[in-house]
Amino acid sequence: MFRRRADRLRAMTVSRGSAVLILAAVVLFLAFPARCQSAPTSGGATVRITGKVDKPLVMNEADLQALPHTSLVVTDEKGHHVTYGGVPVADLLRQAKVPLGKQLRGPQMRLYVIVEAADGYQAVFALPEFDPGFTDRVIILADRRDGKPLPPPEGPFRLVVAGEKRRARWVREVTTLGVEQAP
Repeated sequence: MFRRRADRLRAMTVSRGSAVLILAAVVLFLAFPARCQSAPTSGGATVRITGKVDKPLVMNEADLQALPHTSLVVTDEKGHHVTYGGVPVADLLRQAKVPLGKQLRGPQMRLYVIVEAADGYQAVFALPEFDPGFTDRVIILADRRDGKPLPPPEGPFRLVVAGEKRRARWVREVTTLGVEQAP
């Protein structure tokens, strides 16, 4: 009888100890979220390209501004014509060595991109949606609106998908482009 009680007490102690460790980790993450994530490069906000890529990238605002930009004239949610400027996502994926063009065939057709925002919001795109060999539509990672940097809560980076009737995939405050493969 005493042995069973001792075993139960030992199990409860281990469970409480585990709960305390988990609680401590959550408190630390909430108190210091930036330290629990990968460190950004210098230059402010960054966008990471991760997952099934040959060359994972972390690009800051200066890196993106140095790349060739494309402009898209679209109608915003209020019905006004606005011009977004940014880098075609296909160009960013090429830099990360993601298969595009003639390489995008067979098993690579199962690749998709999860675009993630700073607040955890996510949207999914099939990889061919970015590839000029499959579509004439250009999707950009915008850093400008009407010639000015994107203000919070829209920027510093926003995905702009011309031609979509609903803007649910126009992700604001983009932090990550994750390339994954469907089973």
